[in-house]
Amino acid sequence: MEVGVYTFADVRGGRTPQQRFAELLEEADLADQVGLDVFGIGEHHRSDYAVSAPAVALAAIAARTNRIRLTSAVTVLSSDDPVRVHQQFAEVDLISGGRAEIMAGRGSFIESFPLFGYELSQYDELFTSKLSALLQLREDPARYGVFPLPVQQPLPVWIAVGGNPESAVRAGSLGLPMALAIIGGMPERFKPFVDLYRESGGTTVAISSHCYVGDPDDFYPAYAEVMTAIGGERGFAPVTRQDYDAGRTRRGHLFVGGVDEVVEKILFQHEIFGHDRFLFQASLGSLPHDRVLRSIELLAEVRERVIRTIG
Repeated sequence: MEVGVYTFADVRGGRTPQQRFAELLEEADLADQVGLDVFGIGEHHRSDYAVSAPAVALAAIAARTNRIRLTSAVTVLSSDDPVRVHQQFAEVDLISGGRAEIMAGRGSFIESFPLFGYELSQYDELFTSKLSALLQLREDPARYGVFPLPVQQPLPVWIAVGGNPESAVRAGSLGLPMALAIIGGMPERFKPFVDLYRESGGTTVAISSHCYVGDPDDFYPAYAEVMTAIGGERGFAPVTRQDYDAGRTRRGHLFVGGVDEVVEKILFQHEIFGHDRFLFQASLGSLPHDRVLRSIELLAEVRERVIRTIG
């Protein structure tokens, strides 16, 4: 079992983008030092997130870390160029000595489509065609004139899936690892996606969720602020403390609490999914930086206990 963290590098709580990048580097350094397996950075094109080009931030992290794997979380492939994506992550791979991954997805936000001149009506078509192009060229980049060549050949590509059965089937049929985001609802609801993926030929699954190892009262304000703001854009009701506490229960979607609680919940979900990797969104909204760092430190203890139990 691999355990890692990812972030969208939220710009909230009075932070400037420059401050947020300094914090981002500290988070990645610490995750590497305490022995976590993966560090991921998401792509957004909004004022409330600092990172619009994950490969740039990952390259900076690659130069100052030693062992942790570095992934996008996600690369919005639908509105990007497959050649440039491969080139950028090949460079991250070279700088890191072979630790780069691409997590390709369609994106849960749509700002990149008009920004780069794409029609939202082509949401699915664009992802399908660009994923095909990326997978084709990564098998032999030199044949297509795509340089530099990465250390890892081919570059690892994961498919990020939200709640779309067709996406799970596609990832499985392509033989690619699948990252499944669970940011609401009971985990049992998502088991059919994992089953479809494996029935289609897939073997490697990651689960991603919100996580804070520490006092739940510390995490609630930041969580409620962000999820209420994003939910409001999509017509959802504000997040209440009752919603939050329900999500923290054994069958909820939030990994928030002490080390024992988080370990127990990971083991519970592993019984459901039998997955290979957990990725936790550990920094969220205006959560103070020192608390994020402490949560990452404690997550290393969580990782050790989980590995002792399930390997």
